Amino acid sequence: MPNKLTQRLDEALAALRAQARPDQLDAMARFGLTGDGRLGLAVPTLRALAKEFKRDHELALALWDTGIPDAQILAGMVAEPARFTAEQMDHWVAGMRAWDVCDQACLNAFVKSPLAWDAIPRWAAREAEFERRAGFSLLAVAAVHQKTRPDSDFLARLPLIEAAADDERNFVKKAVNWALRQIGKRSLLLREHALTVADRMCGRSERSARWIGSDARRELSRSGE
Repeated sequence: MPNKLTQRLDEALAALRAQARPDQLDAMARFGLTGDGRLGLAVPTLRALAKEFKRDHELALALWDTGIPDAQILAGMVAEPARFTAEQMDHWVAGMRAWDVCDQACLNAFVKSPLAWDAIPRWAAREAEFERRAGFSLLAVAAVHQKTRPDSDFLARLPLIEAAADDERNFVKKAVNWALRQIGKRSLLLREHALTVADRMCGRSERSARWIGSDARRELSRSGE
């Protein structure tokens, strides 16, 4: 690692540790905010640090490789999305150990990458819990933030949601549900198709599919009133 990058990484880690809140870790763990070495920083604090360190892709990659959840969230905030390679993105999802790390990376970094759309089905097909979650979290975030993407693209992703609806793992099924709801809220056309998918899920035998379908149907029905 070049000396300048080593110095930047040391500065970033020192700044993170200076804001550590070890007294918050037990409460955070009850909400699934876990991971070895977690420091307990709040997201607004991490955003303030990201403004201080600015966009720096090499620093982002180094922060991610520390494995510290707070550093990984900061990594997503300082990454330069246009500079991601598919290999780097795959490496990041393979290192996810908590849902907030996953979702923040999708929101702050991945969704802005030109490689994001093709990553969705690749990760949705993964077996590891947070890798699979990343596929659906990214789909949900894309439904909100990729304003110019045509509805037809999201229609083509609905089969991914139905295929994963039998996954009973909490952090997967919640992301699948999130993606279905966000797609349905994107337009009237997509709402109609998302409700059709939700109705089919409600009639399936798997408990997770029924939960995803009923929860999405309840929210999307309200949004159409």
